[in-house]
Amino acid sequence: MTTPRTFSHIGLSVPDLDRAVEFYRDVMGFYVIMPPTEIVQDDTDIGVMCNDVFGPGWDRFRIAHMATGDRIGIELFEFPGNHPPADNLPFRQTGLFHFAIQDPDVEGLLARIIAAGGKARMPVRSYFPGKKPYRMVYVEDPFGIVFELYSHSYELTYSAGAYN
Repeated sequence: MTTPRTFSHIGLSVPDLDRAVEFYRDVMGFYVIMPPTEIVQDDTDIGVMCNDVFGPGWDRFRIAHMATGDRIGIELFEFPGNHPPADNLPFRQTGLFHFAIQDPDVEGLLARIIAAGGKARMPVRSYFPGKKPYRMVYVEDPFGIVFELYSHSYELTYSAGAYN
């Protein structure tokens, strides 16, 4: 049996790195690990690594590193020419289409997200209404990045009895 791995980080591309750091720090409560820094295409170790990832011609970008309360990393990238996707919830497309954040005060966090320029994609919904206190809502940050808010852990929400 393979041992479950731990989750390290997720990278998000944003149009305005400074505003994104403020949002994820002040609204979401994430820690700033490395403030906004410019990376340029050159022969340094990081430049070579980025050539491997992005290919030739990437020129430069800005990056900041943040972390959640449970030490999951959030990398924020600002690339020149950043543009929103045609569909910010490509659920039929293979690959990542959302991530989830846990907060017992889903409604309070949702209100702070909206006040900061984000939006709710749906009303707050209850899993197992009248039986369990689990709630969730899909939201967008001020840049259109879609994520989900959960009131309880993933394991509790989907363990024995989920959807029954």
